[in-house]
Amino acid sequence: MDRSPEAGGVDVEPLLAVQDLRVEFQLETGRLKAVDGVSFTVLPGRVLCMVGESGSGKSVTAKALLRLTEPPGHIVAGSIRYRAVELLSLTGKDMERLRGDRISIVFQNAMTSLNPSFCVGDQVAEGLRLHRGLDRKTARKRAIALLSEVGIPDAARRYRAYPHQFSGGMRQRILIAAAIACQPDILIADEPTTALDVSVQAQILRLLKRLQDERRNALLIITHDLGVVAAIADDVIVMYAGKIVERAPVTALFDRPQHPYTRGLLDAAASRGHATARSFAPIPGQPPIAIDLPAGCHFRERCRHALPECATRTPVAITIAPEHAVACHLAAAGQPFFAERTVA
Repeated sequence: MDRSPEAGGVDVEPLLAVQDLRVEFQLETGRLKAVDGVSFTVLPGRVLCMVGESGSGKSVTAKALLRLTEPPGHIVAGSIRYRAVELLSLTGKDMERLRGDRISIVFQNAMTSLNPSFCVGDQVAEGLRLHRGLDRKTARKRAIALLSEVGIPDAARRYRAYPHQFSGGMRQRILIAAAIACQPDILIADEPTTALDVSVQAQILRLLKRLQDERRNALLIITHDLGVVAAIADDVIVMYAGKIVERAPVTALFDRPQHPYTRGLLDAAASRGHATARSFAPIPGQPPIAIDLPAGCHFRERCRHALPECATRTPVAITIAPEHAVACHLAAAGQPFFAERTVA
């Protein structure tokens, strides 16, 4: 049973348990630690958002969960357990049986994720034929129902249409239909609203939330957009330079952020209209490239509150409140960093 911060304080058996996951890319310039000792759980019936700037390791983590890491990257250590099954020990064929069936992913670029040479209906039906053994006629009928469920108008007629004949928002809906076809326990959405108009973004988020509520599966959303987090999350993981720096229920994270980086993200997002934001204050500097980084806190050079030990000791996560953990030397020293945020 799990009583981690993501569990909301309730004993729930996790669908996915990730422990000390490490993903590295061996480059000519050195060894890039894209994911560096990440641990978390994914729980049934809850929405977990993983947030951070580009290059923080979010999407690499998502791909690793499905063992889709591409060379020169590789998983070098850790454990990924789906229920009682260790995914890193499965054969390639066994992993293929699980991928798209029990755990599915919606990638961020629908135009490149959908095959332009095949009609969208056949692409939705493919998983049903592969994982459920449905004949072509039955799979087609089910795919039409799925397209209709995600909001594709006149789904029976548009079954034979091709990806280029749909708008970006409609293509994203088609990807979601394909991902939920086999009713997975876990749906991963990697930047599902990227490059979409604001109104379409809201529609996609409402669709994902409605489907999750109806099916009671787990939803893991990878995003850099705190507006997405505010709209849909139950729990939040904040990543920086390949590490988790804070995790908390969404309300606690927005009201009482305990890591300087989290507070920086929230203040930088003020212009996006968050109710708790007070003023626009971008985080100074740039995230480090995670190649042969020295010991210490990787955020220290951008942090106005760094302590001397931040340069020499890597902070470890500690629980500073029920369901709320942070990896920061300020918290470890008994100096909770932020009081509750207030509206301007």
